[in-house]
Amino acid sequence: QVQLVESGGGLVQAGGSLRLSCAASGSIFSINNMGWHRRAPGNQRDLVAAVNSDGNTKYADSVKGRFTISRDNAKNTVYLQMNNLKPEDTGVYFCNADVGHYSGGYYYSKPYWGQGTQVTVSS
Repeated sequence: QVQLVESGGGLVQAGGSLRLSCAASGSIFSINNMGWHRRAPGNQRDLVAAVNSDGNTKYADSVKGRFTISRDNAKNTVYLQMNNLKPEDTGVYFCNADVGHYSGGYYYSKPYWGQGTQVTVSS
């Protein structure tokens, strides 16, 4: 029904920058929260940053002041600008979106996930 396609990952040296993008497509009535999660090697998937439909944002303490999440509602796309990257930022980054559907007179929300994009920061 809905696909999330991420792009922008790669290999970068410590102190460098990357910009991740995630575009949602498919049967979409609305998109509520959008966010980025990170799964570091050997760890669980943790929230990095999120933005709601009003543009309010929240960040993990480890990325505050370095990462910026934003969204383009017209394009159903969420971005993550990552500056001053550190080796501990290495991991697979997944985007997610809470997508609203309207069917048969009923509204419901369902979460979707992207396939993940690798970010590797070398020291």
